[in-house]
Amino acid sequence: MHTTNLHQMPNKSEAELTPEEKWRVEHIKMHEQHRGHESMHAEMLLILLVTLTVAQIVLIEWKKRHFKSYQLVTLVAMWIIPFGISLKNHWWRFIFLWLLSSCITGLVVRKAIQRPIEGTTPRLVYKWFYFIYKLSYVLGIIGYILILLTFFGLNIILNVKPHVWMDWGMLFIFYGLYFGVLGRDIAEICADTMASHIGYYTPDSMPTRILEVNVCAVCGNKLLVSEHEEGVIENTYKLTCGHVFHEFCIRGWCIVGKKQTCPYCKEKVDLTKMFRNPWQRPHVLYGQLLDWLRWLVAWQPLILFLVQGINWALGLE
Repeated sequence: MHTTNLHQMPNKSEAELTPEEKWRVEHIKMHEQHRGHESMHAEMLLILLVTLTVAQIVLIEWKKRHFKSYQLVTLVAMWIIPFGISLKNHWWRFIFLWLLSSCITGLVVRKAIQRPIEGTTPRLVYKWFYFIYKLSYVLGIIGYILILLTFFGLNIILNVKPHVWMDWGMLFIFYGLYFGVLGRDIAEICADTMASHIGYYTPDSMPTRILEVNVCAVCGNKLLVSEHEEGVIENTYKLTCGHVFHEFCIRGWCIVGKKQTCPYCKEKVDLTKMFRNPWQRPHVLYGQLLDWLRWLVAWQPLILFLVQGINWALGLE
């Protein structure tokens, strides 16, 4: 078998080498550097596989036994790690969007956790997180369409290089999934906090707040139309338990806040009846597809960092 080494390369300076020759030189250097380290590489691969397996088991058990702490640590990791990576690589577009989103979300969360809570706060909170939810969905669809059109060759007709559309498609999908997951997790925390502060329910007792007639059981504001009338801005929705809501509020409670119970009496909510329009039903499924990103963004970098630390401690490079 014929092999090439550095002595067989043309006697040229680095500036005279073509891009292909430079790539070959780097490739040969890498092979010469790692020659004879096959056993070490096998050991490093074994450490990686064992660490991934053990970490997966630990995370699953942690999530089952202590969901609140798992959720909080995952949320903090998802919020901090991408920002740190972006600072290191000078990805200014993501840094700007991250800072903008974090500032607005911070103000909304501050309104949600303050006591006593204002009557307009629940609606404000649901509006913001529902907007993030819809925006993440649209970004994901746009990214998917761009990638799909590239596969079909539409970029050739418009005289656009394929990697341009592929890069933008992947960028839209990542932004949609990343901010969608963050929005859902923070919305769940806000939903629990607001419900306990307002007094709709407590963990061990019945509701402590008496619900007035023609008042939304989520935001506490007046209902402008009955459940049988068509509203100009939004309709009124009535659950099987008899409690009525602004349509926007109950959608935010059930989908954005991932709550499938009545905010007032905890009765189970049938989401399939709430969304009769087939174009709206995928929103429920879409929320379940966001979970995998938590592993990719929050836990995978931490696990790889742990693997590097084990390799360094064992003297493996």
